[in-house]
Amino acid sequence: MSIKNVEIPYGAYWSTPFTKWQGSLQHLHSMKFAAHVAKAELAKRHIDPLIFDSGVLGMTVNQYQSFNGAPWPLYDIGAVNTAGHAVNQVCATSARGLFAAASEIVCGMANVSLLITADRCSNGPHIYYPNAKGPAGASEDQVTYNMMNDCVGGHSMMQTGENVAKRFDITREELDLVTFRRYEQYQDALKDDQAFQKRYMTLPLSVPTANFKKEETVITGDEGVFPTTLEGLQKLKPIQEGGVITYGNQTHPADGNASAILCRSEDVASLTARPEIRIEVLGFGQARDDLAYMPAAPIEAAKRALAVAGIDIKQVSAIKTHNPFAVNDVALAKAMGIDVMTMNNYGCSLIWGHPQGPTGMRAIIELIEELVIKGGGYGLFTGCAAGDTGMAVVIKVSDRSL
Repeated sequence: MSIKNVEIPYGAYWSTPFTKWQGSLQHLHSMKFAAHVAKAELAKRHIDPLIFDSGVLGMTVNQYQSFNGAPWPLYDIGAVNTAGHAVNQVCATSARGLFAAASEIVCGMANVSLLITADRCSNGPHIYYPNAKGPAGASEDQVTYNMMNDCVGGHSMMQTGENVAKRFDITREELDLVTFRRYEQYQDALKDDQAFQKRYMTLPLSVPTANFKKEETVITGDEGVFPTTLEGLQKLKPIQEGGVITYGNQTHPADGNASAILCRSEDVASLTARPEIRIEVLGFGQARDDLAYMPAAPIEAAKRALAVAGIDIKQVSAIKTHNPFAVNDVALAKAMGIDVMTMNNYGCSLIWGHPQGPTGMRAIIELIEELVIKGGGYGLFTGCAAGDTGMAVVIKVSDRSL
């Protein structure tokens, strides 16, 4: 059965621009920065933070004193008596966080919940694990080491992309064409003075200093998007000899945050910018593929989410993916019989980067706005995560009066 009575009020969501590794946001504590942004965005919408009776923090990279999880940023925004918890499923953290917030509403634990997703790949922590029986211990750079060394198989994430490319007979030519198409689609979000992005993003964005007492700089959009031509992509050498993945057809690590409000249908009126628009959360799916086949996991996750929502892929009007590799999109399209060139309108993580936790949330926000522009319909978000897992979400945008 599909989920009932869980909505996202129109306009009750936001995202910062995503900035490149060691870029303009690299000095900011990700939880504090997410709260700083959320407080301003709520004030702009005249939403009292005391309305939240639950909160979820989606974050994957440890930050100083992040032990408490969600209660810290909730307190900082003014939700001083709001309980909440933290979730972490690496790249699928946003979908998992959305599921957590929706689940609390479905089972009556909450009426209005705030999902905050935040991460900073820059300056990731170096963690030391003591040995209780001797002086030696183990350590890791949490971000970079885990990207390069799977805890089970020891392989890199890039290797999972190569494995899936072989499974689906994906060629280098296909990947370059899809990557260039994704860059073209992102350009549509920049038209008319970034009109699409300004539907959900405050631009220009004032970036505070690390102590949040004054302005450090101002950014006018995503930082790290690389100018792309098909000819330039074709000139790049594969990272792995004999492989198909290059530095051009995969994403880059980034920093940023994105948030959304979820609530019961009866609570939408006081939170929405456009009461006539209904945004329903209808279903979720999760899956795990074989060891070292991470980019294939979103396929089964998408099928399961569609089944929960009670619809077929042919009924879906817009698809967004978390695509750390162009391989993800080509494999999904081949497996589900869809046109790979029509997915990911207005942008995706392949182009604007991947800060882990908030990546999927921004994609879902853009999915909502695309459906609103189309006049409604079903939307599918699906993406992979470390551990060869994937999660998917189905939403529906419609006219409330119909």
